[in-house]
Amino acid sequence: MVHRLLIDSDPFETRVAVLEDERLVEVFVERHLERASVGNIYKGRVTRVLAGMQAAFVDIGLERDAFLYVRDAQPAPADADRAPESGESARREGDADGAAAALPIQELVAEGDEILVQVVKDPLPRKGARVSTQIALPARFLVLLPRSARSAVSRRIEEPEERQRLLEAVAELGAQAVIVRTAGEGRSAGELVADHAYLLGLWDEVEQRAGELAAPSLVHTELEPALRVVRDLVDESYEEILVEGAQTFRAVATFLDRVQPALAGRVRQHTDEVPLFEGQGLEQQLDAALRSKVWLKSGGYLIINPTEALVAIDVNTGRFVGGTSLEDTVFKTNLEAVRELVRQVRLRDLGGIIVVDLIDMELPENRAAVLEALQKEFAKDRARSKVLGLSDFGLVEITRKRSRANLRGVLTEPCPECHGDGRVKSAGTLLLAIRREILRAPGRFGGRDPLVLVHPAVEQALGPTERRVLADVERTLGKKVVVRADPSLHREQYELLTV
Repeated sequence: MVHRLLIDSDPFETRVAVLEDERLVEVFVERHLERASVGNIYKGRVTRVLAGMQAAFVDIGLERDAFLYVRDAQPAPADADRAPESGESARREGDADGAAAALPIQELVAEGDEILVQVVKDPLPRKGARVSTQIALPARFLVLLPRSARSAVSRRIEEPEERQRLLEAVAELGAQAVIVRTAGEGRSAGELVADHAYLLGLWDEVEQRAGELAAPSLVHTELEPALRVVRDLVDESYEEILVEGAQTFRAVATFLDRVQPALAGRVRQHTDEVPLFEGQGLEQQLDAALRSKVWLKSGGYLIINPTEALVAIDVNTGRFVGGTSLEDTVFKTNLEAVRELVRQVRLRDLGGIIVVDLIDMELPENRAAVLEALQKEFAKDRARSKVLGLSDFGLVEITRKRSRANLRGVLTEPCPECHGDGRVKSAGTLLLAIRREILRAPGRFGGRDPLVLVHPAVEQALGPTERRVLADVERTLGKKVVVRADPSLHREQYELLTV
């Protein structure tokens, strides 16, 4: 599989796009004035300990107190089967966050304690950041776990002999635990030693700054977005790194020349007059990634609905009618949908619980083939995910790790008209409400005609059916009802006055 990395950077925003075989599969967007905090290390102060929730709130200097869960508050050896791929928390995770921990939270922290924590999940609109005391410092090939007890190898490195070689190599590095990242596969002991020395120096700096600063304070900032993505993703499979923005181009080229000199020659600066994302057709794809309906080439389509509790994805045949049988049509639609829905999950960075409603299939071999295809597609995903079995109703449950705000959360905000519900009252519903209010107290208008002020969109939507409602009111009152547009009104508001 051939990869390309496209980086568009200006003084206010950095956007990074990952293409697999010329298909956009991931995008990272970060506003420089609203920079993400995942990976940052803070010296915080515990403000509340909640024994009933086995958690604590920590003031780290952000708008909301951070949330420290009991499992993230105690050291844990790295788990070789769940080794993190980047600077995310190296804590062990069971099948559920509610699993019992070794020590209760009240024995680990107390109100007023000053503690060093790392952000593992960015704040959400109504939630503070999630933090961990289990610090993880990533470099190109290794992740240093200064508070952990056991080294490990990324689960994506599957060859037993290579895993054993790497474990033996890191055992020679010293007492502090490390995780060998996927990029460390095939690397020499000397390359691992150099990475380790860099990380030890970085940890010394963090400890020194933490000792000098008062809580709450920012102790260590993660790399800027473009360099972070280059560090975490770029390997020999990337044939090109195309950068728009002279300053970012120099930073990326210098960074790669230092950490992976063999790939530095693949960095090119975009100099065309047409902006990079526009010229590559990515602006349209980003706009499409904010819509709920996604069309498939066959004529089928997906409906993607993120909710507070889960993400629901519905697969439909749409305009695709097949050519042989209903079962064949359904099977082909499901197979096509699988590849696209996984791409959309990665592109939109959807996480938590995802429920996919596939079209019902009768043949067991077709059901098994679709489920296998879904698992293979998710195997390409860097985020940790788990695909559960296909139910009798054609539903597949998927869990996917979430550590940052998804694309919709970064690029959009709740609709001021519908308050984020995605729906507003129709013109007919509003008109019937107006009718009821007018007829409730017809004497309020005296001898004058009623004047109804509505949003311009409502006035424009008044069709023959709605005009019949107005005519009925006019017959009942014996007066003419005047409707006028008022742009200052909310879509669902109206005012009753007199002419």
